Amino acid sequence: MLGHIGSRLIQLISVLLILSIVTFLLMKLAPGDPVLAVLKASEGAVSQEAHQAVREELGLNMPVYMQYASWFLGVVRLDLGKSFTTNREVRDILLERLPASAALTAGALVVLLLLSVPFGLLAVKYQGRLLDHVGRLLALLGASIPSFWLGLLLIYVFSFHLNWLPTMGGGDFRHLILPSVTLGFVMAPEYIRLLRAGLLDTLSQDYILAARARGVSEWSILLRHSLRAALLPIVSMLGMSIGSLMAGSVVTETLFGWPGLGSMAMEAISQRNYPVIQGYVLFTGACIVIANLLSDISLSLLDPRIRLGKGSRA
Repeated sequence: MLGHIGSRLIQLISVLLILSIVTFLLMKLAPGDPVLAVLKASEGAVSQEAHQAVREELGLNMPVYMQYASWFLGVVRLDLGKSFTTNREVRDILLERLPASAALTAGALVVLLLLSVPFGLLAVKYQGRLLDHVGRLLALLGASIPSFWLGLLLIYVFSFHLNWLPTMGGGDFRHLILPSVTLGFVMAPEYIRLLRAGLLDTLSQDYILAARARGVSEWSILLRHSLRAALLPIVSMLGMSIGSLMAGSVVTETLFGWPGLGSMAMEAISQRNYPVIQGYVLFTGACIVIANLLSDISLSLLDPRIRLGKGSRA
């Protein structure tokens, strides 16, 4: 276990190093001039002297490798630089937006589990019958509907037509409902299909046949025996989902005006705010690797046959 955690920490460092290099170089290749974002003016209204002074202040006049070395040394000290537009620490901006993204992640996971687990169980319990077909239809709809279209539909129905929920913005629990349902519903089909397939595979095992021979009820077999084994691939997939959600769902957050990391990234891209973009990408990589590490640990706890470390299957 400790050896596996250590290897994943090394992987985390490697991923962040590669991300830092790639992101930094891509920012340099991106069109536009970040100096203009600092000066908040068009090119025609900026004097050459002011432009040069800001470039020197930001260190943009140095060679690229020196700029990267200076920035990376700051990252090692958890100093991600300052925003070009607000002059605030990027670290503080990320921490300010993180609670909103964490709340949206939790809300989406609740909706996801409320849809996928019951429908997956019912689809197997009533295989080939009405509830199974309803579950398949739900999975097909969720996989076919783009998240932005579903979000607009929910806004029209529950905000404009029924006037039950706010349209956008952050605030109380009511603001969280529509973006959580949008994300959870779009993600649910994969989990419904995966859970259904896992349950059907588990129900064909010998120990399930033995439980039936002992007279154990079908619901007890599903909930106590099959579900635990079928959850293993679900937990593995959740690692990627949680990491991506924590990094911010750009489309959903932008659509609902949710003040999370995704909408922050869109603002930074539109403003060519390179330090914020670089900090966001590094945070995204860290979230995904850490979420997968926690997923691996959870798998070993759910199934004692899985051993992390040397010779592990996880």
